[in-house]
Amino acid sequence: MTNEIKRKIGQAPAVALLGARQVGKTTLAKIIAKGMDSIYLDLEAPEDLFKLSDPANFLNAHNDKLVILDEIQRAPDLFPVLRGLIDKNREQGRRSGQFLFLGSASMDLMRQSSESLAGRISYLYMSGLNIIETGNESDTIQTLWVRGGFPESYLAADDTIAMDWLEDLIRTYLERDLPQLGFRVPATRMRRLWTMLAHLQGEPVNYSKLGANLEIDGKTVNHYIDILSDLLLVRRLEPWHANVKKRLIKTPRFYVRDSGILHRLLGINQYDALLSNPILGKSWEGFVMENIHSVLPLRAETYFYRTVAGAEIDMVIRMPSSEIWAVEIKYGSAPKLGKHYSKICDDVGATRKYVIYGGNDEFLVSRDITVISLSRFMKKLGSS
Repeated sequence: MTNEIKRKIGQAPAVALLGARQVGKTTLAKIIAKGMDSIYLDLEAPEDLFKLSDPANFLNAHNDKLVILDEIQRAPDLFPVLRGLIDKNREQGRRSGQFLFLGSASMDLMRQSSESLAGRISYLYMSGLNIIETGNESDTIQTLWVRGGFPESYLAADDTIAMDWLEDLIRTYLERDLPQLGFRVPATRMRRLWTMLAHLQGEPVNYSKLGANLEIDGKTVNHYIDILSDLLLVRRLEPWHANVKKRLIKTPRFYVRDSGILHRLLGINQYDALLSNPILGKSWEGFVMENIHSVLPLRAETYFYRTVAGAEIDMVIRMPSSEIWAVEIKYGSAPKLGKHYSKICDDVGATRKYVIYGGNDEFLVSRDITVISLSRFMKKLGSS
């Protein structure tokens, strides 16, 4: 991420680094800023907001620096001012390295910036820690899986402290962030929905059924899920929509992005409890998907594939080269595949067919299907 951010700063006037709260954006930005002439403003801090009472004059006074604006979604009115400053600098020959925005909510930020800074801004997404960063030893993977990728949770002294920290994070989102961002959603209702999505990890969602349980309509459920998605807390995985001559499931699947938050919502506080819980397989599936998404090449796209008849692929990756990778995710060390898996992969035009499993090796189980560990797959994906 460090190298990618530096590269983007060298190319674009503004760079937006987006990721969930407490994922490490500020820490990373400050590390990068140490080697540059820069100024950092936290838009959640009243004293920093006060400095921007007259943003044009203040920012003009620091026109020769990289200006880092943290929690930029708190001040969407800044974007028209920033556009004027960027255009003025362009006229004077400066075309890059002016602003680095940090944001923990994508919806307002993307909408406001796309309207005001079109052609002037580049986006990057930052995930939590992945197994390439923490190490792929068995104990390390178990800890990361149970506690999730937030640094404070992963690095906690024990699982109890990690889960207490995650509980505080969940409450912060529900009781502080939602109201501050203008979402009028009762915290208890949103938590119930979030927990329901955790129970339905990676499964089709019936909005009307969820709405009946929450005493709201299906459209409102859809809106609430959109909020969780835009806060980068829930991932929406769209169905494969290419021209396949079969009837396809068209309902998206949803995953609670961070496995630690998933387990906290479900009351799973340690690895042994996870092993005996019915969510085990879907928890592993979501954990693998988030690790994969953390190293996807830019402009790669991900989907799932499922026909009405029941044929399915957990993850279909369309690479920037248009090459298609089919990925099945199994927790066990001796995964069992359906006898038609290879043919199902052919339906989407897959040129590479993988099964990610809970072991450490890589081997062929047929002429064209490779069983592979998560870390090996991520390294293969990152080098493509």
